[in-house]
Amino acid sequence: MNITKYEKFSLYRQYLPLLLVFLLVIPATSFAATQHDKVEQGVKAYLTSSLSTHNDDTNIDISVVKIDDRINIPQCPSGFQYHASDEALKQSYISVRVSCNTNDWYVFTSAQVNRTKEIVVTAGAVSPGTVLTSQNLTLADVDIRRLRHTAFTDIDTLIGARMKRRVVDGQAIQSNMLCFVCKGDRITIKASVGTMAVKTAGIAQQDGVIGDTIRVTNSSTQNTVVAEVASAKEVVVHL
Repeated sequence: MNITKYEKFSLYRQYLPLLLVFLLVIPATSFAATQHDKVEQGVKAYLTSSLSTHNDDTNIDISVVKIDDRINIPQCPSGFQYHASDEALKQSYISVRVSCNTNDWYVFTSAQVNRTKEIVVTAGAVSPGTVLTSQNLTLADVDIRRLRHTAFTDIDTLIGARMKRRVVDGQAIQSNMLCFVCKGDRITIKASVGTMAVKTAGIAQQDGVIGDTIRVTNSSTQNTVVAEVASAKEVVVHL
């Protein structure tokens, strides 16, 4: 079907307003989305940098809350600034102030931060009195908010330790759950003076993990001294 010039002109006049709306509105919307994305990415980069200095051995996952599309974000030739207080940076939900010195504009947004750490956990349920081996230990990422005591990052350092309580599969091993030397254990007391070393038998009077100082009794003299736990069988007296 042939269309006359008049009919073409009529169609052009009919759809011209819609074309103008498309050309004017779509670029504005795209610009707004770009500005929102830019600020959200800036918040994530700021938090990544700030939190890395506080948690060098912690894995950090940051999820920035989307800024409401109805909020107008102007251009900022000087670059946006981001700030969160030291106290806020310790929380799981962090409020961040975004501002622009060029036009005194600012807005508050937030992000959810998950902090995990690869630590030693149980590979299966473990009963009290169990001596830990590589078979009942493994590594896993654990939310650090679940940790109340010192955790361990190396399986080898826990080999030979004894569990003091029952723990379930996948539970983080923490210092209050175990002892390398347990109260009542017969251990070797080592004392060093210069190049000379003296060893004697003793009995532990306290539980301790490697690096702890505990009271031990010399089996020969019955004297009680303070010594550092060196292994599951030996403590060291520093003279």
